[in-house]
Amino acid sequence: MKVKWSQLVLKIVVWLFAEIYLTVLGLDNLADYGEFVFQYKALVTIADASTTLDSFT
Repeated sequence: MKVKWSQLVLKIVVWLFAEIYLTVLGLDNLADYGEFVFQYKALVTIADASTTLDSFT
């Protein structure tokens, strides 16, 4: 597997800059909360699907 180091470093630098910028603006917590909400919804959906599948057996 070839790693494109220049692209990897660029993505890391952009991500790090975005994290610092959002933290300074106070929006990083809002973004983290949004990720939490969407992750929670996904887990609830998976749990519902799992429960539905269990009822068929």
